[in-house]
Amino acid sequence: MLFESTRVKLRKMTKEDAVLYHSWRNDLEVMRSTNLCLDVYPLEETEAFVEHVILGSNTSKSYILLEKENETPIGVLALIHIDYKNRNAECIIDIGDKRFWGKGYGSEGLKLLLDYGFYEMNLHRLSLRVFSFNDRAIRLYQRLGFQQEGSSKEALFREGRWHDILHMGLLQRNYMEMRAGS
Repeated sequence: MLFESTRVKLRKMTKEDAVLYHSWRNDLEVMRSTNLCLDVYPLEETEAFVEHVILGSNTSKSYILLEKENETPIGVLALIHIDYKNRNAECIIDIGDKRFWGKGYGSEGLKLLLDYGFYEMNLHRLSLRVFSFNDRAIRLYQRLGFQQEGSSKEALFREGRWHDILHMGLLQRNYMEMRAGS
């Protein structure tokens, strides 16, 4: 399954992507704004995580985000905790290749994931969590129609301070209305 836009495309994540994912997972600058636990993992642990947690789940779909022109892998996008009965899922996005930060690739990739979730899977609601200090991501999510629904107060201790984890959600009808108007 492959989805693409002007500059990016998604391809299904495979076991072979574990080494690449390992390099991003062990880059503390990459994980600072997305991962609750900043740690360094051995390759074997990352391979097991990819095989059993990412690929072994029947309630998640994970993709590698590729820069389209050179097919350069630049990040990971996923729908996790997919609830088929209630038509809900949670979105995950990590841009692992820092050369592509702040250039709109994450926005394009997330739009592809939202299109897939809402138009192809017919999900009713997508949600995500974001650290309160991640202003760039919060602005992106708001531009795409996500609204803050709540927060977990002081749930993250990072760099000597407590931070909130914001909970954001987007309904299918709101997303489709927004896409139709653009």
